[in-house]
Amino acid sequence: MSSTTLSPAPPARPGISAPASSGPGGAAPTLRIRRPAGRASRRRSNWLLFLLLAGPNIALLLVFTYKPLLQSLYFSTLQWNIGSSIARPVGIRNYTDWFTASSTPQIVGVTVVFTLATVGGGMVIGLLLALLLNSRLKLRGAAGTIIVAPYVLSGVAVGLLWLFVFDPNFGVTSALLRALGMQSPDWYNDPGSALAMVIIVYLWKNAGYVALIYLAGLQAIPKDLLEAASLDGAGKVRSLFGIVLPLLGPTTFFLSVTTLLSSLQSFDIIQAMTKGGPLEGTTTMMYQIYQEGFTHGTAGYSSAIATVLFVVLLAITLIQLKFVEKKVHYS
Repeated sequence: MSSTTLSPAPPARPGISAPASSGPGGAAPTLRIRRPAGRASRRRSNWLLFLLLAGPNIALLLVFTYKPLLQSLYFSTLQWNIGSSIARPVGIRNYTDWFTASSTPQIVGVTVVFTLATVGGGMVIGLLLALLLNSRLKLRGAAGTIIVAPYVLSGVAVGLLWLFVFDPNFGVTSALLRALGMQSPDWYNDPGSALAMVIIVYLWKNAGYVALIYLAGLQAIPKDLLEAASLDGAGKVRSLFGIVLPLLGPTTFFLSVTTLLSSLQSFDIIQAMTKGGPLEGTTTMMYQIYQEGFTHGTAGYSSAIATVLFVVLLAITLIQLKFVEKKVHYS
């Protein structure tokens, strides 16, 4: 008789049950995979951790951002004055009234000029200040503090302070212009001069923020690249435009988004210095929202303007994210 040796069955792998034996002609064995018991518990713990950390922020956004946004959209369809218990639905009448108002083109023009001047000027001035702070400058820490300090000051305090600087009779600017043989503009009564005054003050206050962000970007640029370019004969100007500015692309993109949103929503300096005047020469869309809502009491009309401004901000941000970001070099 021939003898056969039976080899032991291989041990079952963790999480996989051993196949059931089948006789000759039986069905093929099937493997049953058991999920680890701890996977579901880990998933639950991850969700609980997410809710614990992000839940309060999400709740605050829902209560203080998205709920007022939806309420403002609803109020824009009503003829309602603040304090009144009566509100009459008017559909899109508030929007048509604003788009057909005689003052709308001027207000939109002031908003565009103010935004372009503050964003473009702030980026250029901030970059120049950052390059200065990034150089081997004595007392660089003190200079950085002086440059950034105006950004943390109250906009109302800054506006009131600069009213004395621009005083046509006793201000510093008028004294300097008289020393140069020039006449001081009528900052308070001329619409163009008033807008230029507000732009100058806004740039002075916010240039430090741009400089601080640009300085962080400059310090993150590898020194080896600049040294290699210097050894190849590239001067400082060529290195700036060929190496530094392209590598600052992500920083420039971030600043273009944040400064644009901030400029379109500027209010405090205008309120403190000009109150939208003279002759609506410094009235932006944001300031008009305040005037219509809290000065004239037309909450429905004010909400319609706020909705238009929100759509403009959203459209500009989406355009920047879709088209401008593609031209940014992140490596």
